[in-house]
Amino acid sequence: MNQLGLPITLDSKMLLENLVGNEQILDFIDQIYLQQRSTEIYVYGETGRGKTHLLQGAISRTLAKKKNGMYIDCNEPIPEHVIEYIDQLDWISIDNVNLIGSQQHLFFDLYNRGKIAEVSMLISGPTPPNNLSIMKDLKTRLGLAAVFELEELNDDLTREVLKNQMSERNLTIEPKVYEYLFKYYSRNVNILISAINLLDRTSLQSKQGITIPFVKKTLDL
Repeated sequence: MNQLGLPITLDSKMLLENLVGNEQILDFIDQIYLQQRSTEIYVYGETGRGKTHLLQGAISRTLAKKKNGMYIDCNEPIPEHVIEYIDQLDWISIDNVNLIGSQQHLFFDLYNRGKIAEVSMLISGPTPPNNLSIMKDLKTRLGLAAVFELEELNDDLTREVLKNQMSERNLTIEPKVYEYLFKYYSRNVNILISAINLLDRTSLQSKQGITIPFVKKTLDL
């Protein structure tokens, strides 16, 4: 699945439909699509709360509706030519705005042109706008958007994320294995997903099931 104007491929598994928790922001975005109006949204939260999932999911839905969308990650430089066709977009997601660096004026111009063109804009960062280390005018613009903090996942929601990961691989793990991982390995969803990826690969190579002894051996616990 490719987006307008950029060679970045979206992760087809990052959909709004399978984002765990965060009902308030998901309901808000659903209403924007339903009412076919534009908006500016800023979401923030620590790593592992689903910011990239949300931003890519919004663009995937836009493309599924045969509209134009674009996902940009500020980990990489923003292509300057994006400004030339911002008015052709229906949605744009800009991830990790805290990493915008020397392109703050470009982002400021892009944001203003997008607002004038009634493009829905979904921006993410690790903190509320006022706490970002960016120029004051940008903080002001982002502070005027609809601002949402993404939820910290509790154990039940984290377990749901992991089950979704395993379901996509057509694998099943007994509940006691999750409990063991939570107790002796980590409760951080990103760390757990990395562990699941390792366990999945090792399980396939060794043709063994993912049991507690297997987890202990593979993760050196």
